[in-house]
Amino acid sequence: MHRWVSTFPTRLVARPWLLAFVPVNAATSAFGVALPLLILITYRGAWVDVALAATLFNAAVILSSIGWGYVADRYPSRRRLLLLNFVGFGVLFLLIAGTTSLLLLYVFYTLVGILAPAGGNASNLLILEQFSEKERPTAFASFQEMSILGSLGGLLVGYFWLTGHEPLPPLLYVLGLLSIVSALAVWIGIRDVAKPASTRDVARHPESLVARLRHAPPFHLAFPFFPTHPRISRQGFVRFRRWAREELHHELPLILAAGFLFNLSSNLFNISYTPYLYSVGVGAAAIFLVNFSNNFAQSFSFPASGNLTGRIGPDRLVARATYVRAVGYLAVAGFTFAPAVGRGAFGLNVIAFGLLGAAIAFYSTSSSMILFRALPGRDSGRLIGLSGALGGLAAVMGAALSGVLSLVGSYRLTFLVSAGALLASLPLWTAAYVAYLRRTRAPGTTPDPGGGPPELVRDAASAQTG
Repeated sequence: MHRWVSTFPTRLVARPWLLAFVPVNAATSAFGVALPLLILITYRGAWVDVALAATLFNAAVILSSIGWGYVADRYPSRRRLLLLNFVGFGVLFLLIAGTTSLLLLYVFYTLVGILAPAGGNASNLLILEQFSEKERPTAFASFQEMSILGSLGGLLVGYFWLTGHEPLPPLLYVLGLLSIVSALAVWIGIRDVAKPASTRDVARHPESLVARLRHAPPFHLAFPFFPTHPRISRQGFVRFRRWAREELHHELPLILAAGFLFNLSSNLFNISYTPYLYSVGVGAAAIFLVNFSNNFAQSFSFPASGNLTGRIGPDRLVARATYVRAVGYLAVAGFTFAPAVGRGAFGLNVIAFGLLGAAIAFYSTSSSMILFRALPGRDSGRLIGLSGALGGLAAVMGAALSGVLSLVGSYRLTFLVSAGALLASLPLWTAAYVAYLRRTRAPGTTPDPGGGPPELVRDAASAQTG
């Protein structure tokens, strides 16, 4: 039987203080679109400048995730960590709005990346501490809904700001104010508990895993997640090699490899997408609406993803979502072949990016459940940390590859490479499911046809009889 997570809460707001996450998600969502536009329009930068900024940001995220995972276990106040996160965002947005130097913008954007994982760690632990075991699925689902609603609101703020012919830099003052509003809501509405949870506790909850490893609407990436502090040492690498040798016949290495390819392709595409839209004449305000279509599709797809994962199985759903997302990449690459598409670029990209948003919702839930299914009996905290580390590495590599392709390639090549990397992950998901069946299937039984794609079941059956 598959265990899944319903991502639509019975109450939209499980607790009133969860509303504190709406303004800050609005701010970060709009900022994720405004930052590349600021580089392209205000600073007269190029695609390579956007890629460099993204590389610095993603590198800061993965490195700081290690530190914030360590801090979360040793500093019990989730409230103060959230305050630091939200106030820090507000201050940095204000500084970016006032700077006139591209170099300083890189510095401030890197600092945003350093702060970003702090809020994710604190918010997950806060929900574990503030809600009972029975309430946590609803609480994590509500937390996701607040994130998505905030993201939608933030993109609309950016759209209406620019349609009013306001300059782009002052928009960041509004976003800084929204972050401060969230900080005030946290200050008023949240109190720390007497017995704080540890990041190791997070690894035991699939709801938390889905909430943490899913595609993040504000920054269009999956933040690395270290539930426990990874030990970076010679002994640690020795243990990793020993684990890899022992797990050659387990599905975990295949799952991690497939997730790595997915994150690599997603980051390569997303970092190049805004410069592409700007290059084909889509206006700055309209680019906010293109991103709105993506998040809007997510808001409708995430609630259905949990139940659909349970009905058709996470293996079948992850394969279909991956294929649909690859088709979306190929469609955008196809737009570059038709000069006439320029006149309809806005509408076509709204449809394509909306399709990608729906696909990421189904992929995130199903892939998280596949990963969680493989963790029992193992050091789940370390393995989720490894998954997060690979996600962060894929983000950095995707940003760096985007920069290289901006110099030696084209948008068309970039989107085709993104689709190719994504399609390359499909055989890995198939192999992971086959390995799962071999590991769990008792002698004399047959594979469950409802557990995965029909072709996966046929392959598994032939492997068992051959």
